[in-house]
Amino acid sequence: MVAARAVVLLSGGLDSATALAVARRDGFECHALSFRYGQRHVVELECSRMQAELQQAAQHITVDIDLRLFGGSALTADIEVPKQRAEADISTGIPVTYVPARNTIFLSYALAWAEVLGAEDIYIGVNVLDYSGYPDCRPEFIKSFEVMANLATRAGIEGSKPLCIRTPLIDLSKAEIIRLGTSMAIDYAHTSSCYDPDDTGRPCGGCDSCVLRAKGFAEVGLVDPLLQRFGMSDA
Repeated sequence: MVAARAVVLLSGGLDSATALAVARRDGFECHALSFRYGQRHVVELECSRMQAELQQAAQHITVDIDLRLFGGSALTADIEVPKQRAEADISTGIPVTYVPARNTIFLSYALAWAEVLGAEDIYIGVNVLDYSGYPDCRPEFIKSFEVMANLATRAGIEGSKPLCIRTPLIDLSKAEIIRLGTSMAIDYAHTSSCYDPDDTGRPCGGCDSCVLRAKGFAEVGLVDPLLQRFGMSDA
């Protein structure tokens, strides 16, 4: 029996690598989709390539778009990445690392590819517990996009089954995501969560994403394999 296809948004980070593993566990033939969108570093793209290979994705496409044309984010403009923020501050407000409409854009590309593939499922690794206040990581946004997707596509109108945006990590803390991924033997040494790594991929240790990742591994009682890879005792 031929496996159903799914499009998986794969950034190269810890969450998206876990989402890919969940899609595989769910029995889907996985088609991974990454973006070179003008982000301040491309280390994550090498990680996405490796994760797609390690997890035996049926296909992996990297799309070139340029969100630096708009800027408005520390990831796509010459804006300093905040570091050493308190945990309470990380979970308050929308930080400058938010890229305007990024997940809307990414999901739109995923939707287009899903139509071409005949896929009825899209996986995205958003979560709302340990996150940095991004509005496009909330379940309300995902549900609204799913409704739109089924109104705006031929597959949604004529298909036998409505398209589903799957968010397997949405209610999980970073520690729970790490536990889940570890149970599926994900190689987290080849993921990149840092907003400001050096050219080798070594994490800065101070940005919000590094702080949340370190907190997750500490709560699980594991050493982050990415840090071991770089010979770092902590982020």
